[in-house]
Amino acid sequence: MSAVFSAKIAQQLLEFTPKAIGFPLSKLPFSFKAKAISQLLGLLLAEQAADDELGFLTDKWVAIQVEDLNLAFEVSFNGKWQVRALTDAQVTFSANSAELILVAAAKEDPDTLFFQRKLSIEGDTELGLEVKNLLLSIEFASMPTPIRLSIAKLAAVIERLQIEAKPTVILAKSPSFN
Repeated sequence: MSAVFSAKIAQQLLEFTPKAIGFPLSKLPFSFKAKAISQLLGLLLAEQAADDELGFLTDKWVAIQVEDLNLAFEVSFNGKWQVRALTDAQVTFSANSAELILVAAAKEDPDTLFFQRKLSIEGDTELGLEVKNLLLSIEFASMPTPIRLSIAKLAAVIERLQIEAKPTVILAKSPSFN
């Protein structure tokens, strides 16, 4: 019975934690979120910006929708990062926070998530592929230490909860199968 209880708790944590984070996040002014996103992108993609690899984003807008956090915005790069509320992006990436964290931690492949329908890419396919390749070019080990450690710890927790939440884990832990 404890395995069933553990699986239910894990599933509830996976489901309700983003909602608990999303509620206060929704109360923050968009300007605050935009500034934080812009600074984060500046840190993560500084090398690509210095190497002039972001030209394909000039006058192009990419929407990001983190569905379970109810967070949506658009980004562009014209010599500096620009962030705005959803208006009219050329391509839109949509996923839940867990999947995005696992991709950022290099624990999950975006193509796999796309084919599992856990990551949606709609709009300009060519721009979408360029953005995906840009994000894959970020070396996890080269991320600033606080960001890298935070992502790694979150990814480890998510992976553990996903394992615990699977019904097959319940069967394996069941006394009748020992």
